[in-house]
Amino acid sequence: MSLLPVADALAKVVANVTTLPAVNVPIQLARGRTLASTITALRTQPNFHASAMDGYAVRAEDASDGATLDLIGESAAGHGYAGRVGEKQAVRIFTGAPVPDGADAVVIQENTRRDGNRVIIESGVQHGANIRGRGLDFAEGTEALSPGSVIGPRDIALAAAMNHPRLPVRRKPKVAILATGDELVLPGQAVGQDQIVASNTFAIAALVEAEGGEVLDLGIASDDFPALEAAIKRARSEKADILVTIGGASVGDHDLIQTALTREGMTLGFWKIAMRPGKPLLHGRLGGMHILGLPGNPVSSVVCSVLFLVPLLRTLLGRSETGLARRKAVFAAPWPANDLREDYIRARFILDDASGIIKVAPLAPQDSSLVSVLQRADCLVIRPPFAPEAKPGDVCEIIDLRAAGY
Repeated sequence: MSLLPVADALAKVVANVTTLPAVNVPIQLARGRTLASTITALRTQPNFHASAMDGYAVRAEDASDGATLDLIGESAAGHGYAGRVGEKQAVRIFTGAPVPDGADAVVIQENTRRDGNRVIIESGVQHGANIRGRGLDFAEGTEALSPGSVIGPRDIALAAAMNHPRLPVRRKPKVAILATGDELVLPGQAVGQDQIVASNTFAIAALVEAEGGEVLDLGIASDDFPALEAAIKRARSEKADILVTIGGASVGDHDLIQTALTREGMTLGFWKIAMRPGKPLLHGRLGGMHILGLPGNPVSSVVCSVLFLVPLLRTLLGRSETGLARRKAVFAAPWPANDLREDYIRARFILDDASGIIKVAPLAPQDSSLVSVLQRADCLVIRPPFAPEAKPGDVCEIIDLRAAGY
């Protein structure tokens, strides 16, 4: 089977994906969820002309330098003045309070003197001074938040102000994660001489949750068909949207996952792609469940998740941006020419303070088993197939892992 280019593999992963249905959640639970429909204002804010300062509500034509006005009442936030401001009159007013009828300006407190029930204007004002006009923030019916966006704290503030107690969001995609291999044990368990501690499951689960998904941990399956098939059946019975398998997708005698999935009815999309790390990536569908079979090496597993699982999750959620942002940088050191596989090189940033240019320094070694190197990486440098030798200063494209929170 020939190696599939990365772009073609990604196109297959996100093809024919049905966006998950919408659910309504309390606004206090909406942070990090993906908005399912446009949010419009249910009210106008402010719903009245409001004072922007503590001071006195006046008619601007009466409030010239040295003018003396009669104080006739008070307007506080939540308790407006019911009367009307007439000629040579003023109302004591506080920030956020309704500007009474008849007044068209607010003189700030610092520019006045009180003399009993009279107010002396020390510095006059123009029409409209220190007043927030009705609808200054937004008007009823204003479209504010767009579907496909991820809801953050500022969005919640706006939606709440627009009088939305609940928000329509996409249902969280359920992602079943199955690690495979007799060599794996969980962190904290006794580690045999021929065993290693499983780390991939936890990294992938954290990524899924960061992208707004819900994790179903299927644990570790041994290298035998009954264990694998039982785990696959559980993923289906739990109605997982995606089944992610880790390991067992290569060509060794103990790599059984593709056969196990096929026995359960998987339609294979592709197997093996022209990238490094991550060549033995598997993709398919099992009924309505998407399948991603990740390589077992930790770096390969994470890199494939960044490139394929994240876009799949975001497509299911109807996100407006499906892939991680890419940007330009320059090499800080030489790097050899590439072969037929697209490389994703773990690298660190070096900021040139004088120019503001981001330089990237590839880390060493680049072995796909090295979790410590992956942890130190700020980015993935993308090297296209057959890219020539890179020299210091050559431009490259990167995926910024720090910006993504990974």
